[in-house]
Amino acid sequence: MSKKNVDQKGRFRNKIISFRVSEEEAKLLKRRVLLSGLTKQDYIINSILGKEIVVYGNPFVFRSLHDELVHFANLYGTSIDSDDEEMMVWVLEMILAMRSKDKTIVKP
Repeated sequence: MSKKNVDQKGRFRNKIISFRVSEEEAKLLKRRVLLSGLTKQDYIINSILGKEIVVYGNPFVFRSLHDELVHFANLYGTSIDSDDEEMMVWVLEMILAMRSKDKTIVKP
């Protein structure tokens, strides 16, 4: 019998749940996960359970913010779809909260 895997909080996570998404949904999910600083698993679990997703500034999150801002700068002057507009609002809210040294609560 194999050793049971326990996560950081002492929980046994042995159930696998998988689902399909479109290419656009996968890109949007990836961008949100990168900006949150969480693992994809933790982000999805917190989103599904309706928990707050709190973003704490670290070098990884700041690099993701930089990449998003570069993406938005490249979009400047072109047509912006609703996903990019939503991400832009999300990123700007995070930057303003980090600047005021508050914890950043991100809506899933």
